[in-house]
Amino acid sequence: MASEIRSFRPNTDVIMACHITGVYDVNRTTTLDNDKYELVRDWAESVAEHRLQGVIFHNNFSLETCEKFQNDYISFIKIDYNNQFNPNVYRYFVYHDFLQQHVQFFNNIFVTDITDVTLVNNPFIDPYFIENSTAIFCGDEPKKLHNDWMMDHSTHLRNNISDYAAYESKFGAETLLNCGIIGSKAPIFLDFIKKLCAIHETANSENQTAFTGDMGAFNYLARTQFNSQLIHGAPVNTVFKMYENERLDCWFRHK
Repeated sequence: MASEIRSFRPNTDVIMACHITGVYDVNRTTTLDNDKYELVRDWAESVAEHRLQGVIFHNNFSLETCEKFQNDYISFIKIDYNNQFNPNVYRYFVYHDFLQQHVQFFNNIFVTDITDVTLVNNPFIDPYFIENSTAIFCGDEPKKLHNDWMMDHSTHLRNNISDYAAYESKFGAETLLNCGIIGSKAPIFLDFIKKLCAIHETANSENQTAFTGDMGAFNYLARTQFNSQLIHGAPVNTVFKMYENERLDCWFRHK
């Protein structure tokens, strides 16, 4: 990870995202272009519009692109991608490593997908966020945890985590959580990310299936260890894949 990192003021609120390209994306069934800023423009401009600090971790933006589009609010940090993990999973190791060194600067944190998420309202000044100081806020989808895609997606984890099937049975009727949006106060977030990375290291590092395991591991950890702290859906996110472009009552728009 790059050492030239912007000096953050203490108690900064930050929104972070990873943009890893040059690797086949199994969810999109394509490989994203290496130096195409348009893929992240909407995310970056929405964060800057609210005068929040946004950090884009990337592996292939050119120095010229970074210098052109960085500003008082948006920072670019170059990373080396480890192909042991799919990009959807590796991003959590990026956040973990970064926060291990810099968490003391941050008060509140959100991490999001970057090509299909935009910021609509500043969550950090919303009384609902402030009053729920121990919560983990996250995205969700209009479906239950027990669905065909998640069952297929989680095959590798089910084979490597002894109580995974029991968790699926217990929480199968609960709402499917979406890891494209995750946020909380900084110490809670770092604890969550540490535990999420540990799951991927021990149970997902040898995954050779067509499914990345990111949604499975996230839902498993959230439901089994943080269920009483979870807040998802409105006002955190719009309805996933409903393209509610006119909706202004949520913090994040997710497709």
